[in-house]
Amino acid sequence: MIARIDQSGTRGRGFPSALLASIPRHEFFAGLFILGCANGIGARVIQAVNRLGWADALIGTFEISAIVWFACFVGVMFIFRNKEKTDVIRSSDVAVGSGFLLLVILPIGGLSWLAVTALSLYILFLTNASLTLRKGAIILLATTVPMLWSRLLFQFFANLILEFDAVFVAWLLGTHRTGNIVGFADKSGSLVILPACSSLANMSLAFLCWVTVSQSAGHRWSPYDIFWCLLTCASVIAVNVTRISVMGLSLSHYDAIHGQWGDTFANMVILCLTVGISLLGVRRDLLSRA
Repeated sequence: MIARIDQSGTRGRGFPSALLASIPRHEFFAGLFILGCANGIGARVIQAVNRLGWADALIGTFEISAIVWFACFVGVMFIFRNKEKTDVIRSSDVAVGSGFLLLVILPIGGLSWLAVTALSLYILFLTNASLTLRKGAIILLATTVPMLWSRLLFQFFANLILEFDAVFVAWLLGTHRTGNIVGFADKSGSLVILPACSSLANMSLAFLCWVTVSQSAGHRWSPYDIFWCLLTCASVIAVNVTRISVMGLSLSHYDAIHGQWGDTFANMVILCLTVGISLLGVRRDLLSRA
């Protein structure tokens, strides 16, 4: 078997160079992305299992949205489907891959998503990547938004973000508000809006859903995309605020809705809306391919 040799030459450089020369460039990137996503998701899986147990964690998809699971799969598949299968690994790719591995081997899930971010940006802006490779990088870059960047944003602006939801809930209930604390409509107590109830996390998932659907459909960017993306985010806010407002009617409503089944139902509604609106936004692309 004859190994391929890139422009810089790998003959005489030993086994590591020969091994890299035998691996297509897109498979090298795909392997890194799989490792980064697996490590990042694995950290969340371990946390969910430790907190909920295997059964409840599995039912709740380990507290990771189905949109994230799907986006990771689709993004990696686009990387694997790269048509330029004879493209070989460059020395810059090896340097970026080494830095990627240094971040991933540390037992911190957030660093894995940081590595995925850096690798995606490298492919998009510093390589002459094919269309399918760029699509995969865009989807995986968008995946880091709910898995890393929205969480970091919340760390810095938690009070402001929680008050955003509280303002709408207080307006719908017609009750007083102090920060992220809203009074029950029946005056029986107060409702505290915690980070887990914030609309921000689901808004980042709505953004990821739109990016994944539009890239998968081969949709070309246009100014109208801003409208569709904002519409998906608005639907998330509407569902989340409505759910919290119903809980704020009384303590009995709170007990009935605030729980695993209430969360599951709300998440299903949000999933259907975000996917449905995203598909509606790329309907022409889907029909043209039918």
